Amino acid sequence: MTSPRERAAALRAELERHNRLYYVEDAPELTDAEYDRLFRELQALEQAHPELAAPDSPTQRVGGAPATDLAPVRHEAPMLSIRTETDTEDAGAAKFDARIRRELELAAGDAPVEYAAELKLDGLAISLRYEKGALARAATRGDGEVGEEVTANVRTIHSIPLKLKGKAPEVLEVRGEIFMTRAAFEKMNRRQAEAGEKLFINPRNSAAGAVRQLDPKITAQRPLSFSAHGFAVVRGWRLPQRHSEVLDRLAAFGIPVDSRRAVVHGAEGLIEYHRRIRAEREKLPFDIDGVVYKVNDLGLQRSLGNVAREPRWAIAHKYPPQEEVTEVLAIEVQVGRTGTLTPVGRLKPVFVGGVTVSSATLHNEDELRRKDVWAGDTVVVRRAGDVIPEVVSVRTPGPRRAEDRFEMPQSCPVCGSPVVRVAGEAATRCTGGLYCKAQRKQTLLHFAGRRAMDIEGLGEKLVDQLVERDLVANPADLYRLDAATLAHLERMGEKSAQNLVLNMERSRKAELHRFIYALGIPGVGEEVAKLLARHFGSLAAFLSADWPALMADKEAARKENAQRKKRAEAAREVPLEGIGPELADAIGKFVQEPHNREVIARLSGALQVSAPPRQARAAGKTFVLTGSLTGMTREEAREALEARGHKVAAAVSKKTDYVVAGAEAGTKLEKARSLGVPVIDEAELKQFLKER
Repeated sequence: MTSPRERAAALRAELERHNRLYYVEDAPELTDAEYDRLFRELQALEQAHPELAAPDSPTQRVGGAPATDLAPVRHEAPMLSIRTETDTEDAGAAKFDARIRRELELAAGDAPVEYAAELKLDGLAISLRYEKGALARAATRGDGEVGEEVTANVRTIHSIPLKLKGKAPEVLEVRGEIFMTRAAFEKMNRRQAEAGEKLFINPRNSAAGAVRQLDPKITAQRPLSFSAHGFAVVRGWRLPQRHSEVLDRLAAFGIPVDSRRAVVHGAEGLIEYHRRIRAEREKLPFDIDGVVYKVNDLGLQRSLGNVAREPRWAIAHKYPPQEEVTEVLAIEVQVGRTGTLTPVGRLKPVFVGGVTVSSATLHNEDELRRKDVWAGDTVVVRRAGDVIPEVVSVRTPGPRRAEDRFEMPQSCPVCGSPVVRVAGEAATRCTGGLYCKAQRKQTLLHFAGRRAMDIEGLGEKLVDQLVERDLVANPADLYRLDAATLAHLERMGEKSAQNLVLNMERSRKAELHRFIYALGIPGVGEEVAKLLARHFGSLAAFLSADWPALMADKEAARKENAQRKKRAEAAREVPLEGIGPELADAIGKFVQEPHNREVIARLSGALQVSAPPRQARAAGKTFVLTGSLTGMTREEAREALEARGHKVAAAVSKKTDYVVAGAEAGTKLEKARSLGVPVIDEAELKQFLKER
């Protein structure tokens, strides 16, 4: 039988292998639930046998006790800065190559210089010291001579190996950057927003702040990554001749090194690399502000030496800045495809990110208030590639009078319908969804969606044509289309047109909850649509509801419950549970809007809308689904659970019985872990359904 020591060693090796697959190679082999089971097994072993605990164990990545301060560390080899070439065009690369050739005393006919070219990541410089293959110390750059020890924090970064692979040197000090990907940064800010916490400004500052935390547990919660770009101290290892070969060896030790590095020759090679990365820049998963060129031969590096605190043999070749400063001339409102009203700053034109920018998004009213942006302010504007320019922060406030304070409009600037803001949402939305011109395409796509009216074949390109040719202005117009009209559209032959008409005919028989969901009422998802269908029982009852009176009745019933300590009548309280006054206001405004009522009336005449029988819900467990499943869709899983009397909720709470985690599970999985809610994978779900 395997001993606890052997099992612990095997688990550590397996977990670190999966850490690398997930965090470095982006090729996971296990689901989160499977990884968690291995992790918990190792934790249990180490708790039962304390002598098995090791500093390189994956269980040490959760963070230890907080420190009182960050201790100073004197670098054995200084962490030098790197010279910057501010000429962002081809000439910048050519000038560097010309200088290197002069300093190496090369003649015009001599061979081109070989360079190692790599990305200049926008992160925090870090030094990792490995002794006998184990991570012994991590330190920030500081002033180049003395940095701060951040070992406990760095241990929480999953992409940094705690133990090197293979036969490691006696001492190896690796230099690189700690950074945060854009996707991880956005996900982190979504979590902050959901928790009502302050949002972070940018990935670079967020990464630097996370590494310098006094509490490693806080660092462990930040999605940080690492990439090596060189070495400083080596003992017990015969160095290769080229810098590029050093990076290859570091990668073989299990240390992350960016795969976009290249070996190039002469000025032409540098220029081509600079151009290629510039073209790929916005597709990269992280921010860069340029590329770095290094003479590849380590012997030549030593002969070139350093000047002041910079190596002569390397340079950072920048790209045009993505942030600039300009003035906000006015703040206006745009209506998006989903009916969201977005405040937009009209700017004094400024050249940023390669183009002239005259407007920038302020996202929503909360963000505008948080950044405290007014017309007349001098602001920092950011543009990254094709991303919509945004106002990052106020640099200098302008004159601010109370009468000039921006206020969101009470009606849609496009169609004049009332606007609403549903509780829990940052967005202000137009309620004229069935006819508002700004929302037309999105309204039709939502209406035809699989979970709504399920009109197969009515996709985005076809909807574009229907709207642009003025064939369809609202969902009711769909049911006036015939095969002859559709057959004349691009990519639509006679057979496709007939199939689409047939699919629209099938959709005429609709369940009430699907129809309500298809209308696209702000704040009304599938669960709320089902709740409304069960409560009202018919479309006529839903449309004629007096929402202010309903909510008054609900509040009265709630107070009566508190006084009598018993539940109100099931028909009165249960169906409306979860609908607060803001959502009720949104529903009421939507269904009472005259143009919407006209479209709904036309749809009522074209469709046969049926409601499910009103009945008590079977008692069962509460599930939350997250991530993607392979053997079934999440909708199929939902239907299977509901058919067995269980509830499928949208959010995780203490009342959740199980969270079903598929591939790429997100914040719901994290919430489940924090609350101690049991997590099962797809195989366990299938077994659960089979047994019940």
